[in-house]
Amino acid sequence: MSTSSTGTPTPVSDELTALRAALRAEHAAVYGYGVVGGRIEQARREEARTAYDAHRARRDELARAVRDLGGTPDAAAAAYALPFPVPDSAAAVRLAAELEERVAGVYSDLVRASTGARRGFAAGALREAAVRSVRWSGESVAFPGLAERAAATPTASATPRT
Repeated sequence: MSTSSTGTPTPVSDELTALRAALRAEHAAVYGYGVVGGRIEQARREEARTAYDAHRARRDELARAVRDLGGTPDAAAAAYALPFPVPDSAAAVRLAAELEERVAGVYSDLVRASTGARRGFAAGALREAAVRSVRWSGESVAFPGLAERAAATPTASATPRT
């Protein structure tokens, strides 16, 4: 439930729920790419910077979309728990691939929950995350972000540290 301007609870649409999940995933990706950028070898630093900038832009677009549907965008957490330690460049590459896989999963949910231009936005973001994931990992899946694949690995964003 969200709250209307009069203070009364209003039902939250599936689309708004999916937008907010995508926003949380983008917050986590921006944080994660900060870690990646600090550990990645010089040869791939520009690639990490480009991905970081793309996630920041998507994050900002999603915050606007949440507001457009009457919701309140979730703020970024101060820190997020990483899925594994990132002591070196090889681990930073694995983290970047993991971040993209997780983002692809939430964008897949947003594709299912939205229509029109917002569905096109979500499909484009899903495609971009899938391509970046392949570039980082060297591996691909037939249908990135599908729920069947998500059952094996969580699609939620990294967990905020409290």
